[in-house]
Amino acid sequence: MNLLAIETATESCSAALSVDGRIIERSEIAPRRHAELILPMIASLLAEAGIARAQLDAIAVGRGPGAFTGVRLAIAVTQGLALALDVPVVPVSSLAALAQDAPDAGASILAVIDARMGEVYAGAFRRGADGLVEAMNEETIGKADELILPRSIQWCVVGTGWDAYCETLAARLPAAPAFADGARYPQARAIAALAAPQFAAGLGVAPEQALPVYLRDKVALTLEEQKSR
Repeated sequence: MNLLAIETATESCSAALSVDGRIIERSEIAPRRHAELILPMIASLLAEAGIARAQLDAIAVGRGPGAFTGVRLAIAVTQGLALALDVPVVPVSSLAALAQDAPDAGASILAVIDARMGEVYAGAFRRGADGLVEAMNEETIGKADELILPRSIQWCVVGTGWDAYCETLAARLPAAPAFADGARYPQARAIAALAAPQFAAGLGVAPEQALPVYLRDKVALTLEEQKSR
């Protein structure tokens, strides 16, 4: 199986290619340069693997949540490629991809992305017997000090939300986290790992059905709201 994965929902721009289970990747922290980088990354991966676009079986994409422009870019590139190649798309949560890269410390995983405006995108996950993460609740956006977590004794925390609101988030946990890293971003390699069994199970969708998930409807504060902060 040849599976291409794309993830551009945060400051990190990444692409990965899974060829019969072997994953190669490209990744760069490059805010505002995703549109410039993503197609050359894909071309580089295909060249390294020695396969043509026409040999791809499916494309996986980080569907968000995350930056509006980044999520839209990933979906647009994926839909364009998938339509041209007539292959299915496997949308994957960007928060799940972030959680997938957390160390296996036997703890539940809190994935948090800084959503700006004083808020975080958040999702709680646990690792299954196959090593892949599965959601414990619905993904949310909200104030860090209002975060509600499923019951768990121990947590790992990953994502830029921890870097931005570590003290506030720590107060929502039952104990100090077993592991915490606020400099991690969702990566395409994790998108590929999570998408592979879904594709094998026939859960790919038509390109036009691969839709972004934003969670937030409002993208900026009004002048009055800015002044009140």
